[in-house]
Amino acid sequence: MTAEPVQEFFSIGEVCQLTDLKPHVLRYWESQFRFLHPAKNRSGNRVYQRREIELILLVKHLLYTEKYTIDGARKKIDEHRRNGELRGEARAALELETLRGLEDELGQVLKLLEEDGRSERANGDAGS
Repeated sequence: MTAEPVQEFFSIGEVCQLTDLKPHVLRYWESQFRFLHPAKNRSGNRVYQRREIELILLVKHLLYTEKYTIDGARKKIDEHRRNGELRGEARAALELETLRGLEDELGQVLKLLEEDGRSERANGDAGS
């Protein structure tokens, strides 16, 4: 059994799907955070690496969850970098985002199951 190759590079569309962000938000963040500077392929399209996606998720966490300003998030990330914590913090943001995604999906499944149960009860009551 061979392992599937790990994807190393991602298009902006794939990053948007993975991070639940719009392309214009990513492009704006590139102008605000010097460490977000994806390479461009021959066609001139942005190509993100896995570590950049982790950093994007860290920025998202700081801005949307922790409610930092852009300047505050920049300072916090610089602090993490100085303390040698940046990689760990970025990975933690990735894990948190993954858990949130799973939570959302489970919530949707539960909602469907509850709706299905109500529908079955309503049909069962009508048939009695």
